[in-house]
Amino acid sequence: MVGGSYRLSVQNPSVDLGVTIGIQAQPLRFDLGDFAIDEYRPIKVVCVGAGFSGILAAIRFPQKVPNVDFTIYERNNGIGGTWFTNRFPGLACDILSHCYQLTFEPKTDWSSFYAPGPEILAYLQSVVEKYKLMPYIKLQHEVLHARYDEPSGKWHLRIRRRTGSDAQGPTYEEFTDTADVFVTALGIFSKWSWPNIEGLKDFGGKLMHSADFGEENQHWRDVVKDWKDKRVGVIGIGSTAIQIVPALQPHVAKVVNYVRGKAWICPPFASSRLAELVERDPNSENYVFADDDKEKFKDPTFYKAFRHDLQADVNSLDKAILAGTEWQEQRRAEVEAHMRKKLAKKSWIADQSERLTPGPGYLEALCEDNVDFISSPIKRVTKDGIETADGNNQEFDVLICATGYDYAFQLGIPIIGRSGVSLQEKWTPYPKSYMAVCVDGFPNWFLTMGPNSCVSSGSQLTVIERQIDYMVEVTMKLQRERLKSIDVKPEAVKAFDDYIENYFPKTVFTQGCSTLHTIRALQHPRWEDFNYECIDDVDNCLYWFGNGQTYNEKTMTGDRAWYLADDYVDYPPVPE
Repeated sequence: MVGGSYRLSVQNPSVDLGVTIGIQAQPLRFDLGDFAIDEYRPIKVVCVGAGFSGILAAIRFPQKVPNVDFTIYERNNGIGGTWFTNRFPGLACDILSHCYQLTFEPKTDWSSFYAPGPEILAYLQSVVEKYKLMPYIKLQHEVLHARYDEPSGKWHLRIRRRTGSDAQGPTYEEFTDTADVFVTALGIFSKWSWPNIEGLKDFGGKLMHSADFGEENQHWRDVVKDWKDKRVGVIGIGSTAIQIVPALQPHVAKVVNYVRGKAWICPPFASSRLAELVERDPNSENYVFADDDKEKFKDPTFYKAFRHDLQADVNSLDKAILAGTEWQEQRRAEVEAHMRKKLAKKSWIADQSERLTPGPGYLEALCEDNVDFISSPIKRVTKDGIETADGNNQEFDVLICATGYDYAFQLGIPIIGRSGVSLQEKWTPYPKSYMAVCVDGFPNWFLTMGPNSCVSSGSQLTVIERQIDYMVEVTMKLQRERLKSIDVKPEAVKAFDDYIENYFPKTVFTQGCSTLHTIRALQHPRWEDFNYECIDDVDNCLYWFGNGQTYNEKTMTGDRAWYLADDYVDYPPVPE
């Protein structure tokens, strides 16, 4: 065992206290724990949400944390998060397919440069099946309320479970659960937002939000199959609208895109690298991989190099958002030239440009005869259509609000921390967090994709992986050192907020740092930024040492020379 702590019992006051008098030493009086140092106490982790973040948590927590009881509550009837709930026309990822996958779970048979939504959902389902995660996931279970109990150091949760249906509709029952560690993996695409437009709900035609397009398991083509004579208004110019417009254009009589903000529609990210590696046309908007391309990807060496170089290119785009730099001005000129070339037929649209996003097919769709682009602000929605500030009126049969999600981080779940303070109160007037993963006053609670966690360049999934790894590290410390709570210090939250406020003025928009910067920052927890409470009522910070033995010694089982195993020994390189 590690040497105990001793107090000297000095009989002669004249004895030099600097001299160690071993025979007079007496141990401090406290009872050692009856557990071994690696006899880890049971710890219960509850996660909300079974999208990418929740699936990662379901892999990593059971893998890394011993003696863990792990559960995901998912309100929908399937896994996948935003890729399960969204089914609007043209749904796809605006990140390269080969960059939008887990670092440890490569997929070599993506169909195209930007994968369609159903294909991404199928990928997630394959991950869940491969790692046998469904036993951890409870579908159609919605967490209604979460409260931290200070005396016990546990989160108390109220959950509603669907039990069936009757003549009045779905039936539910409520129950409670507790957790030592509470994780909300809700993402930023879980609470969609209607635009604040006068008369919107009085529209007499079909009113839809892009996030609520069709029924579960229904393809969007089935929804629009009778729209051949329909006039459709699309409100918004985010990634969603940019995907909807070209997808709808061939299937309807007319599409009018109403734009309040602006967008830079750039060439496909890293297209030159992709063209070089798969020897295809670099001017193509969205590559569709042929069988011979996919066959090349089956070669692990080729695919690893391809994926690495592609990701390295994407991770080099951060300079494009640093305002005033020569590189940023050059990139701006390239994107503007790309847009003006694509919009030669309707060149005035290129002036409505600000946000950087790829949009395969969007600019081409705007140039079609049955598509209009209106930048005049919407004044009101009428019973028959839309009136804009310039006095123009357009009649529509269908209005689609592609107006995105509520990014205010006022989560739909009431979350109550220390002293009865709610997260909603804490995040008024705006949300503050530490490293976008935790908040002071809310012990043992972590969130993915928290405030300021969206990266300016690179893979968001890689950031999510690192966020989950960070939570796992903190949970392991909580368990290993027999801590009741771990709570970030307010001054650490302020320091992060101050950093964010000083970073944004250097950029052309308000995204966060790069992927590479974020994963470095999350690589090693700064333990000094947290406050701790011990679970045991013992005045000794090393009580978690236990009885001075390891579990294998205590039980005389298992490997008692595990430190010699090949997967444990760190062999240093031998210089040539």
